[in-house]
Amino acid sequence: MAKQKKSSQPSDGYKIVSDNRQARFQYSILETFEAGISLQGTEVKSIRAGKVNLRDGFALVRDGEVWLFNVHVSPHAMASQHFNHEPLRTRKLLLHKQEIRKLIGKVEQDGLTLVPLKLYLKKGYVKVSLGLGKGKKLHDKREDLKKKQDNRDMARALKGGV
Repeated sequence: MAKQKKSSQPSDGYKIVSDNRQARFQYSILETFEAGISLQGTEVKSIRAGKVNLRDGFALVRDGEVWLFNVHVSPHAMASQHFNHEPLRTRKLLLHKQEIRKLIGKVEQDGLTLVPLKLYLKKGYVKVSLGLGKGKKLHDKREDLKKKQDNRDMARALKGGV
């Protein structure tokens, strides 16, 4: 009887490639959406290798389509410069029309921002998790840091005292 090889991927088929932890600090996320991305072949190879940065990324709705800006996908190492992609190019996001209509209303009327939260592989496809967020003020960020520190202190006290 042969041992089965343990996979590094979770059992639900997701593999998180990049996580934008700074976005949850900068924005209070009200709602999340899952979107596909229109990519070139060398971009997919680089993303699978984990060579992507979401930190400065954002999304905009233009002419009934959603576009992802400022997400850096490094050029693929094994491809020639002629066939490689531009690292900071604008990428189209694939969403349903009703989702796009909902986003247009929230972004234009309520003044909310679309921020990429995670980039992951799902059943072989590259997906991005978009967060509809409102920018935090400085005092909100300080309050979050205080809560986080208090939770750490309580956990440390419980662990040491028990």
